Amino acid sequence: MMACLSVYALALAMSRSLPLRGGTCVATRGSVLHMNAVAEATRTDLRNIAIVAHVDHGKTTLVDAMLKSANIKGDDTFLDSNAQERERGITILAKNAALTWNGVKVNIVDTPGHADFGGEVERVLGMVDAVLLLVDAAEGPKPQTRFVLKKALAMGHKVLVVVNKIDKPAARPDYVLDKTFDLFCELGATDEQTDFPVVYTSAINKVAGHEPNAIGTDMSALFDKIMTLPKPKVANDKPLQLQISNIGSDPFIGRLGIGRITAGKLVKNTPIGLSAGPGAKVRQVKVSELFNFQSAGRVPIESASAGEIVVFSGVPDFNIGDTIVDLANPMPLEPIEVEQPTMSITMGVNKSPFAGRSGAKYLTGRNIRDRLMKELETNVAMRVEDTDDGDTVLVSGRGLLHLTVLIENMRRESFELMVGPPMVIEKTENGERLEPFELVDIELPAEYASAAISLLNERKGNMIDMTAVTKEGGQVIQFEVPARGMSGVKSKLLSATRGLAVMSSTFAGYKPYAGDFGQRQKGNLLSAEAGTATAYAMHKLEDRGAFFSSPGDEVYENQIVGVNAKSGDLKANICRAKALTNMRSAGADEKSTTSTPLQLTLEDAVEYVIDGEYVEVTPDAIRMGMAPKMNKFGQKV
Repeated sequence: MMACLSVYALALAMSRSLPLRGGTCVATRGSVLHMNAVAEATRTDLRNIAIVAHVDHGKTTLVDAMLKSANIKGDDTFLDSNAQERERGITILAKNAALTWNGVKVNIVDTPGHADFGGEVERVLGMVDAVLLLVDAAEGPKPQTRFVLKKALAMGHKVLVVVNKIDKPAARPDYVLDKTFDLFCELGATDEQTDFPVVYTSAINKVAGHEPNAIGTDMSALFDKIMTLPKPKVANDKPLQLQISNIGSDPFIGRLGIGRITAGKLVKNTPIGLSAGPGAKVRQVKVSELFNFQSAGRVPIESASAGEIVVFSGVPDFNIGDTIVDLANPMPLEPIEVEQPTMSITMGVNKSPFAGRSGAKYLTGRNIRDRLMKELETNVAMRVEDTDDGDTVLVSGRGLLHLTVLIENMRRESFELMVGPPMVIEKTENGERLEPFELVDIELPAEYASAAISLLNERKGNMIDMTAVTKEGGQVIQFEVPARGMSGVKSKLLSATRGLAVMSSTFAGYKPYAGDFGQRQKGNLLSAEAGTATAYAMHKLEDRGAFFSSPGDEVYENQIVGVNAKSGDLKANICRAKALTNMRSAGADEKSTTSTPLQLTLEDAVEYVIDGEYVEVTPDAIRMGMAPKMNKFGQKV
């Protein structure tokens, strides 16, 4: 392979500062300033790193390869232990792993990549000293990578770029490095951060190399680069400081706190203090169990010193951001700001005609409340409030994915419940009405760009950026869109682009209310009666719209069984059977066929419903229906 002088290589070779893309980034080897002249103590036997990547760029595969190269045995997917994570291909919860290489322990943190879990990302990055940015050797950086990388750069972390899947026939490492360098500049990286080290890997083959045409026979090249990353700065001679960055739960030992010791030493069963921040009261507590991470699990320890990431139990009533301190000389850290909810839904007892028929174990309002209270122990970005209806609660979270992940978990745990339409949480500041916005990145073929732009414009979206068309015919557009306008966008976008669009979104903050706009252009097809849907009836009604239900499905009156081709709701009898007579004519016995029904996932259903409608969630089915009208006595009218 002929070496080419890329933009990245040129920038690093320059001996003077050059402004790039608006003057926000300069990249030189000799221009790094050492702001801290005082040498700080570091631990040479430890590295704390986080891994960030776009969906399907091989993050979990890389961690597996690293663990197995360190002679740790396990499943093929160490970190994606949650069933939903395996199915969705995303990281929902931050996870920790650890390995030892040539006497140095490496703590690895797998970070969530979706904006709905942004607060957790910030807390996790606060526990590490460096970041591994994983990019596909053919695709390069993707929009979903931008979100986590921006936070890592803002915290001043050193970044090791890992170009994965180098064995792909379509691999183009020089192009990928150019695009990665551009991304660093766009995100305001410092000179030192843009002088990033690079390693090339094929995680699935468990090999790595320092050059794309010089791949070794193992992962040694990657570990060599990791050893050059910043060592943890420690203050062993100072009083104990451990800020709680994450919360876990264990069925046997209870609530767990996770954090990094920044100063001092933590010893099990020794009196210590707990404080919410400077000036706050210090409570005496004691750690009954103490662990650190090893491979993909945790192991008990008696004590831990500064620089180590640990897990503890036995401390009552702690919160994210609290600091464990020395009782004699407490020095609590500034509390971490926990992200605030931006979207809410109602969850309650299923009151549809099919309630209780699925065989679910947990049906009552008390079952649902107890499960939500348990969720609040570890899900710090979630809120649960009572409503006027004793059978219903209001659940608020960071976004639709944040909420539907919880609902899906409850469904798999044999809960049955009724879910209302999502509602954004608005604010009022200085008398101005504000609503949450999302920054939406869409990568798609250029021929479909106009359709995507039209779709987002209809929802009060504001275009921020639009790239030039690439050689491959692709294009990236960026919009700011009100969060309430994102309901149903994904399915409509995939339909408009024949499934070729890749969309990711991040929280863009609260902005002035964008005004009213239509949420739905078409009405519902409602079942006119209860019974079993027949192919004969559905075939006759196909010109009226598209169906969610299939022949053979049990339906009830006023269940939403499809989308009307026109505005307004339409009742349709999809249970009508073919009359049996002795008369025969040509074609009378031909089989009735129906079009393939629309796929209805939980996210699709929750996005689809509006005020006056609900989603029925059971272990074996997801249905939508019209909410029954009730009188003041709680009776249907």
